[in-house]
Amino acid sequence: MTAPGEHHDRATARRLLHGFRAALGTRRGLTTVARDALTVFGVVGGTLQVYNILAPHATYPPIVMAALLGLLPLAFGLIHAWPRRTLTRRLRHPDVTITVTVGDVLDQDTHVVIGYTDTFDTNVTDHRIIHPTSLQAQFQCRYYPDTGILDRALARTLEQVPSRPTPTKYLGKTQRYPIGTIAVLPAGNHLAFCLAYATMDDELLAKATVDDIWSSLTALWDAVHRHAHREPVSIAVIGSQLAKVDALDRGSLIRLIMLSFVARTRTQAVTRHLTVVVHPKDIGMIDMPELAALLSTV
Repeated sequence: MTAPGEHHDRATARRLLHGFRAALGTRRGLTTVARDALTVFGVVGGTLQVYNILAPHATYPPIVMAALLGLLPLAFGLIHAWPRRTLTRRLRHPDVTITVTVGDVLDQDTHVVIGYTDTFDTNVTDHRIIHPTSLQAQFQCRYYPDTGILDRALARTLEQVPSRPTPTKYLGKTQRYPIGTIAVLPAGNHLAFCLAYATMDDELLAKATVDDIWSSLTALWDAVHRHAHREPVSIAVIGSQLAKVDALDRGSLIRLIMLSFVARTRTQAVTRHLTVVVHPKDIGMIDMPELAALLSTV
């Protein structure tokens, strides 16, 4: 069993490795380091030249010169290129804010989006249907530990939504709903937008395409507009766990979420603050400086 201190040390080491990789192992990071380091080098060098004119007999120990002209510019460049764990962009027209942060989406003090399949399965005791480590399982454990209560709430919410039976699915629920179907349920002091963005096939494999996710997000913003009253909403990186989309990595999925949201806000504000929450174990797979550059252009 791993001790808590050892687990923390490993997590710290992974964050440091990811930071150095992003700052020194990518073209954008190296460009930022070089640009800012050269800027500081020029400022320090110019200041020393002016000082030499005012004090022509001044001398500098080699270690001081190395620190001022070497370590200081490099440190400044690394600090600026180091990937941030939280990115924020505020749009003016309309007045909405987009945040990308590392954490647990269920810990956000906001409404939350939970990914489901088109059958709205809820059985978390059978790993073949819902894996216990998934966001859906964690959501149900926290807010609906009694699966019967959740099933009845889903049935009430979805009773007016057309569905079709799939008797060949050998485990779990057999009634299918259209991709993009949303069940809005209470979740503590907030709402949970249970979004069916993936298909659960007869072999219990969840599958989603880019088109599925885009159309589901479009339906999601409609539901958020109707129910959230512009209050903040948080969403995990859908498509990265429940139904892996092979065509897109996690960074691309985040960009898809942000672009869909921004496209919708150009016609109508749906929430004043959208937060995309990245699980800590996934941060090494995401180029945060690249996302920061994208956010600055939307």
